[in-house]
Amino acid sequence: MNTRLILLVAMYVLVGANEAFSANPAATRPNFLIIFADDHGYGDVSAYHTSDVRTPNIDQIANEGMLFTSMRANCTVCSPSRAALLTGRYADRVGVPGVIRTQPADSWGWFDPQVPTLGDELKKAGYHTAIIGKWHLGLESPNMPPERGFDFFHGFLGDMMDSYTTHLRHGNNYMRRNKEVIEPKGHATEIFRDWAVDYLRERAEKKDNPFFLYLAFNAPHFPIEPPEEWLAKVKQRAPSLDDKRAKNVAFVEHLDDAIGRVLKTLKGTGLDQNTVVVFTADNGGSLPHGQNNDPWRDGKQSHYDGGLRVPFMMRWPARIKAGSRSDYAGLNFDLFPTFLELAGAKPAADLDAVSLAPILNGGTITTPRDLYFVRREGGIAYGGRSYEAIIRDDWKLMQNNPYSPLELYNLKDDPRETTNLAATNKKKFTELANALRVHVQRGGATPWQKPER
Repeated sequence: MNTRLILLVAMYVLVGANEAFSANPAATRPNFLIIFADDHGYGDVSAYHTSDVRTPNIDQIANEGMLFTSMRANCTVCSPSRAALLTGRYADRVGVPGVIRTQPADSWGWFDPQVPTLGDELKKAGYHTAIIGKWHLGLESPNMPPERGFDFFHGFLGDMMDSYTTHLRHGNNYMRRNKEVIEPKGHATEIFRDWAVDYLRERAEKKDNPFFLYLAFNAPHFPIEPPEEWLAKVKQRAPSLDDKRAKNVAFVEHLDDAIGRVLKTLKGTGLDQNTVVVFTADNGGSLPHGQNNDPWRDGKQSHYDGGLRVPFMMRWPARIKAGSRSDYAGLNFDLFPTFLELAGAKPAADLDAVSLAPILNGGTITTPRDLYFVRREGGIAYGGRSYEAIIRDDWKLMQNNPYSPLELYNLKDDPRETTNLAATNKKKFTELANALRVHVQRGGATPWQKPER
């Protein structure tokens, strides 16, 4: 009798739990917030090591969650990295091996309209989806954000702004609220901050409907234009900094303050405990503009790790232990299947990305994987061709323009990538070169120019 009674009680509890989940599935599913910085170097986040830049609010995400030390962006430049992030597929597989620009003669991608985005998938799962800030994946239909899975768009369609006061690019105004042309006033970082705060307050009134907010700041992408008062504070604190570096430090600290306001709004609205917050960047910092990727070699546009390693941290008080760390070597687009899994949705079988959910639960990911990178570019230096890189285990095979020889590095023994082993380890060179060709062939199956009418 006791055994039968226990079984009956257990069945009752399970049925009740299932009914409760069906009645209010949002109660068990987190909200998602990706804070995506632009050209933000690994060395320009003080959570990683002592730096002349102070980022207490970004650091807070790591301190109250998990700091990842070995994550990389999907590309060394903007559009491909964003295309991969939003699709869970390598950028050339979705038609974006290079930067999408205003002038067709200098544009190297066409975002495949048939590929579902993270917005599409979370929307199907019952989420309200929004992008605030930089899009950079198309300037016209069918690749406007409201056509690519986002219920709400408040931001900038293009790649960079000529000025953070006029917000123009090549004389064009790419600021939009959904499909409406708008002319906001003020600094872009502050505009996007305020729009994000407004959105979060709206969502706090609808807590039965989970949300996904992709908050993509333009900062600290050049032009490096911090507000004067922020630059003055940095120069007063560190008068020995050269002007270029001081401007970048001020620019990053101004961005950090904006992120702090967003985090404060999450807490003030009661959303923070069940919201997964991720901070990362689209690629490494630009060295000619005074940005810092220490301790890694080189920067933006380069397949050395300074161009690929990015800050990456995740906060979710309901699940992630505060102060935890992970050295898992993944890519930004791993957020795609991670979010879907946490939302109770099933990721597609043909994704290139890998879910980070086991790590968030205190476990590990042991399945081997290759990390593949590609960038296509124009001009004399590139000629419209692509250059690639691949990482397998501790080895990296790479080049930094289509005309240079492939280089081989052992990242475990030589993390600064100082000793090229291409001539001395032919076996490993051949192994990785063969693997790289497979990725190039797969990417080549997707057109990367707008189809002719």
